[in-house]
Amino acid sequence: MFFSIDGGDGAGKSTQVAMFCQWLGQQGREVVACRDPGSTPLGEAVRQLLLDRHDLRIDRRSEMLLYMAARAQLGEEIIRPALANGKTVVSDRYLLANVVYQGHAGGLDVATLWEVGRIATGGLLPDLTIVLDMPAEAAAKRLVRQPDRMELQGEAFHARVRAGFLAEAARQPDRIAVLSAAQSIEQVQADIRRAAERFLK
Repeated sequence: MFFSIDGGDGAGKSTQVAMFCQWLGQQGREVVACRDPGSTPLGEAVRQLLLDRHDLRIDRRSEMLLYMAARAQLGEEIIRPALANGKTVVSDRYLLANVVYQGHAGGLDVATLWEVGRIATGGLLPDLTIVLDMPAEAAAKRLVRQPDRMELQGEAFHARVRAGFLAEAARQPDRIAVLSAAQSIEQVQADIRRAAERFLK
């Protein structure tokens, strides 16, 4: 079983991924957690380029392809072997984020991004993607660290990110579940578990 948890910056993904993985383990499942981009030597190097190099000009198309390359490596090195061994995978972001950030918000063609993503991942998609949703301005107030390169894109960009997540969820309701992140941590986690249970059964 393959889950991804996504949403705008500041929605609480990392906290919820950790809690969800702990709960899955308590259910007797062997869990592999990963982050996209990241979790492999190549992925972490690309992550640093994409998020931390404020001095580096990266065109939107180049940005998209770098994310795709990191994801291709993540799939081959981490996700496919884990699934083949009967493990449950939980990824902090996956292809949907690429489609939303570089497509809906960044101006690249959304259909093309899905197609490039299909090639990059070899068709490996989550059974369920959970989107943690809240207004971009409220999510931004939760960020207590130095913002990364994507987080510095501006309010209008992040409003388009949120709209993109909601548009994709409306288009694929069987694969993408939208949950309100504007609740207590415990309530959000309860909602995540409820959404996941119908797949776990």
